[in-house]
Amino acid sequence: MFAAMRSDKMQALHLFSDEATGLEAIIAIHNTRLGPALGGCRYMPYASIEAASADAMRLARGMSYKAALAGLEQGGGKAVIIRPAHVPDRAALFEAFGRCIESLRGGYITAVDSGTSSQDMDCIAQQTGHVTSTRQAGDPSPHTALGVLMGIKAAARRQLGQESLAGVRVMLQGLGNVGYALAEMLVAEGADLLVADLDAGKVRMAEDDLGATPIAPDAVFEAPCDIFAPCGLGGVLTPASIAQLRCAAVAGAANNQLINSDAADLLDARGILYAPDYVINAGGLLHVALTHQGVAAGEIAARVRLVGDRLDSIFAQSLAEGRSPSEIADHQAEAIIYADLALS
Repeated sequence: MFAAMRSDKMQALHLFSDEATGLEAIIAIHNTRLGPALGGCRYMPYASIEAASADAMRLARGMSYKAALAGLEQGGGKAVIIRPAHVPDRAALFEAFGRCIESLRGGYITAVDSGTSSQDMDCIAQQTGHVTSTRQAGDPSPHTALGVLMGIKAAARRQLGQESLAGVRVMLQGLGNVGYALAEMLVAEGADLLVADLDAGKVRMAEDDLGATPIAPDAVFEAPCDIFAPCGLGGVLTPASIAQLRCAAVAGAANNQLINSDAADLLDARGILYAPDYVINAGGLLHVALTHQGVAAGEIAARVRLVGDRLDSIFAQSLAEGRSPSEIADHQAEAIIYADLALS
């Protein structure tokens, strides 16, 4: 465990248990150099404590990098609650988790993530103020989608040489809260939209309401398009799927899209531009962080729109130095996070 922490420069790993509610939780804190760690709470079944810890640490590192490149004075953290087979009282379980967060004295701020909801955050808020994404704070999905839209525009500028998305064919994989909001924005911009989701009802809704073209879930990678936008689960960019891609760029909302660091090089070798996921999907983090600070919605939206500018910078440096955008993004984030060490 310590070797894994050292490998990712992980600052702390906290394990919590509450017998009365069945709570088993992990909070990973990657770095607090820029400010308190902020990151969502996942509520999912895990095969082992090792698997849960690895997930939390990987995601916490990504949150550090995301916050740095989004210009936030926040560190990166992530929580996972191992979902038990039977939960007698979900509200009590999340209140117990709120007490765990409170024990860290502001070192970690939580938010919604896979398997959790604003109602769960409301339960946590009964025990600590170090929580956002409550029902009062609002849904971050529209701001996440807005940031991804800005990123897709940046990718189109670089790869297609055009400012407008009119006529640009986008293959959108995943129609969850973020994916569907993005679909609506893309159609409003005049994009030609292809959609896929395991939920056939969502696909039909996008077809009926947005004029989208449905694509079978197992055919998304080989669908001819300008932009492939993964907006579902992570780990979709593997050697096999990259070999099938028929697009100019990959720019989507999903976290941890690359199966490993080598996948970025495979995309680069094929001439497919990759928008690093933790850069393009930073709109949700900006929403929860700035809402927690009391920043007005208009100012938050303005900050989210800068996602495109950051990607322009990454793409330009990538082209100039002959390195993948993923590598450039990592180096830019590390330069911000560890700036004080470089000066010492």
